[in-house]
Amino acid sequence: MSSNLRVTRICEYCKNAWEARKTTSRYCSDICSKRAYKDRQKAEKIARSNEQTKQVIEKPITDLRAHEFLTVDESARLVRISRRTLYRLIERGELSTTKLSRRTVIRRADIDRLFDVPIAAPKPAEVASPVDLADCYTMKEIMQQYPISEKALYDLIRRNKIPRQKKGWYTYVPKSIIDALLITNPANA
Repeated sequence: MSSNLRVTRICEYCKNAWEARKTTSRYCSDICSKRAYKDRQKAEKIARSNEQTKQVIEKPITDLRAHEFLTVDESARLVRISRRTLYRLIERGELSTTKLSRRTVIRRADIDRLFDVPIAAPKPAEVASPVDLADCYTMKEIMQQYPISEKALYDLIRRNKIPRQKKGWYTYVPKSIIDALLITNPANA
């Protein structure tokens, strides 16, 4: 049964215009239809293969989640951190372990507990009342008055949390604190 209907369509495969006899036609020829079918089949195979690869990659992690006790290597792989970072957590006491023979074992519940600890909000910095600049030394004045290098001076200020004030190009530090530190403890320099 032939149709008198003539519709101009664009082939979904080769993108050429053609005259179709039905409004549901998608391809200009049998060749384009077969090629489109093969492309769909190929895309489905690739998608299945990618899904299988993803499952193979994630399988060790899902297996680790099922174990109650893990070694250091397994724990590091599960959390996706290095072994050294995991050992640092153990050294700081944030993660408890048990030694079985030569192997260090970590409970899965202890690893999960690491993530349950709420992150503490940073404490607001104590704002020291500004000291009058007449009662302060500049860094250059301190180095001229005391035998101390620039790096040693900055380390001393940082280590003792001495308040600093910046004004223009200069950094000012209270004279009383510097004098107390450098006169009584010349070995700090």
